[in-house]
Amino acid sequence: MRGGAAAQVIPAVTEWTMEMHDPGELRPAPGPRVPMTFTLSRVPSPDVGRALYAAVGARVCWTDRFSWTYDDWRAWVERPELGVWLALAEGTLAGFFEIEAQPGGHTEIHLVGLTPAFVGQGNGGHLVEQCVRRAWQRGDTWAEGTGPARRVWLRTSTLDHPGALANYRRRGFTLAGETTGPKSVPDPRVAPWPLPDDPRTTRRAAAQELMS
Repeated sequence: MRGGAAAQVIPAVTEWTMEMHDPGELRPAPGPRVPMTFTLSRVPSPDVGRALYAAVGARVCWTDRFSWTYDDWRAWVERPELGVWLALAEGTLAGFFEIEAQPGGHTEIHLVGLTPAFVGQGNGGHLVEQCVRRAWQRGDTWAEGTGPARRVWLRTSTLDHPGALANYRRRGFTLAGETTGPKSVPDPRVAPWPLPDDPRTTRRAAAQELMS
């Protein structure tokens, strides 16, 4: 594993697939403790994407993208069918969510979560509610031309926040599938994400060019 992120095999990780088939099934959450605003990110940025992944996911073992290169991240975020929203509260990044418009009206919530300063304060339900509302707006306010959403779905697991599954159920999601098995999880304290270039090399080359 690159970057010294030693992996640990967790013998029994349960993963649940949750789904919703109609926007009317969404149940509102209590309002957040601090008012939040939600902004669609319109400039794809692999740097911001992986920073968000680390800031929100490190404490709940989001490690599946540790092996991604910079080009992997760029290819992921530059797709027109992907929507990323930033949640701000009092000028601070409070969380984000990432939604993908898939064929046949399937709309997957890949990532949704709060930054550490906003966890444990009753904000999670509101974040998920706002995420799902935007998922159902597919083809209108984002992913134009892909058609309407017909199914909104996501995956969660026993590695996620302890309250995640209950939160999704309270918002109206129902269980569509469940699997349990071993999973190799790298140390989430170490995120081996390379930059596109070695800054030591590029800076030295730029300095030499200026001197020539």
